[in-house]
Amino acid sequence: MKKLMLIFLFVPFMFACSQGEATSQPTHAQAIHDHDRCHLCGMMITKYPGPKGQLSLKNETIVPKFCSTRDMFNFALQPENKRQITDLKVHDMSVTDWEHPEDSAFIDAESAWYVYGTSKKAVMGPAVASFATKEGATKFATEFGGAVLTYEQITIGLLAGE
Repeated sequence: MKKLMLIFLFVPFMFACSQGEATSQPTHAQAIHDHDRCHLCGMMITKYPGPKGQLSLKNETIVPKFCSTRDMFNFALQPENKRQITDLKVHDMSVTDWEHPEDSAFIDAESAWYVYGTSKKAVMGPAVASFATKEGATKFATEFGGAVLTYEQITIGLLAGE
């Protein structure tokens, strides 16, 4: 009888744990500090202009941060990394300064719009400027050049210049 009581006692806990794992909650972006280094290239993140990125990985407490959205995509699009990612964040460049993007301007990367091939300078090659809306991306592309793209259109081949 005691064993049966213990089973009934632990059943709600088992369901609570499994439900938490089944639903992936979006995380809030973490602040980028002056001494944070890019997870991909090791450069000081805040030392360079342009949008930055960060992501969350399954079963990890570390939050990889990147000196550019380009580096974030180069990491995130690798097959061995892609399946481990639970959340991606990028700066909305329509509401923050290009030279010093603010942590409060992070948005979900998968719903963002991007401008690739702009004349605006960033770190690590051509910028992949990120925006919360298509209108923001289009306005930026009109002013600084580049192609307006969705998240799905950013590929390793595009970043490699193919």
